[in-house]
Amino acid sequence: MNMFNGMNITASALTAQRLRMDVVSSNMANVDSTRAKLVNGEWQPYQRKSVVLQPKEGSFASFLDMATNKGETGNGVKVTKILEDTETPFKMVYDPEHPDANGDGYVSMPNVDPLREMVDLMSATRSYEANITVFNASKAMMTKALEIGK
Repeated sequence: MNMFNGMNITASALTAQRLRMDVVSSNMANVDSTRAKLVNGEWQPYQRKSVVLQPKEGSFASFLDMATNKGETGNGVKVTKILEDTETPFKMVYDPEHPDANGDGYVSMPNVDPLREMVDLMSATRSYEANITVFNASKAMMTKALEIGK
């Protein structure tokens, strides 16, 4: 096992959580974007995006079972894709003055829920902070180990 393995795992988690925060920020910035993507000649509203994470090489379950993992450790986490939420319908808002209003005066608004985005942002922020704490603890342990040789 490499001495820096724990720091590498934590660094991968920090990178993933930072991307989650960036995606949430993008969702919040586009909460009113009615013309985000051109589909079949018509503008579509912005669609909410989310980050999909998975473990790097191996599964977390195998590392939790001490009897079968043979001293192996995890390798961290990676972002596999950023998904667009195509299942949640767009919100229809009555605004006949809006340039994107349909014949009945309704405008398709993005499927972004600011409350949900804030919860996701808080979750990503807390995970980021926890990983910083782990990184600093690893760094402190390495520093103390180096002091033993003095």
